[in-house]
Amino acid sequence: MTQAETQKTETPIDIDTNIGIIATDVQKWYSNHFHVLRGVSLTVKPGEVVVIMGPSGSGKSTFIRTFNALEEFQKGSIIVDGINLSHDLKNIEAIRREVGMVFQQFNLFPHLTVLQNVTLAPIWVRRWPKVKAEEVAMQLLERVDILEQAKKFPGQLSGGQQQRVAIARALAMQPKIMLFDEPTSALDPEMVREVLDVMRSLADSGMTMVVVTHEVGFAREVADRIVLMADGLLVEEAIPEEFFQNPKEERTRKFLSQIL
Repeated sequence: MTQAETQKTETPIDIDTNIGIIATDVQKWYSNHFHVLRGVSLTVKPGEVVVIMGPSGSGKSTFIRTFNALEEFQKGSIIVDGINLSHDLKNIEAIRREVGMVFQQFNLFPHLTVLQNVTLAPIWVRRWPKVKAEEVAMQLLERVDILEQAKKFPGQLSGGQQQRVAIARALAMQPKIMLFDEPTSALDPEMVREVLDVMRSLADSGMTMVVVTHEVGFAREVADRIVLMADGLLVEEAIPEEFFQNPKEERTRKFLSQIL
């Protein structure tokens, strides 16, 4: 039985599973010369965890950043939660309200406390009362195991703690999809596991997730599907067991030989 067939555990976070991503023939050029995405198609089902792997420069980070319009694309289509991603600002805003993202760098406001970082968007974007925003924030900080750090500033935390704050901040908007762009690449090795543990918990809860990472153990354990990108193309996609043990494409075998 694959992980996609196993039942997800319950979670205190409200999750709407009526969501998915449909990317079709997505193409992007930089300065009309560099063809960074050369017709990439991918469907992410509700509650599914898709891990995107690939060498540096393959376009994987650019690809997931198109899902919430952090990167524009010139051809193809992307539908998120039934909303067509276009140049319509209303559509972009609607998608960004439902899609959380965690980056390589933590991007926390250094002059705000942990609690203030987490409550900022719900108060200003969701228009929540401060009391509600703080209540939800404290629950999330407890979930990512840094409740005792709520009154500290980001500079007083370790890298792993800062990344967990970033995850709590994204979750505070109660997104339906979470995107992770190499969330552990800026961390010291001993801090990686604490971040991956939080991500495992999210996956177990049924959150729809797209994760760009080189963390093989996480991909084996948590992913429902693994996608390999190279040279702006989607080379192969498969369940973890097939991807790691019986890859069909030579490009996949070459990549795995370099990371395993």
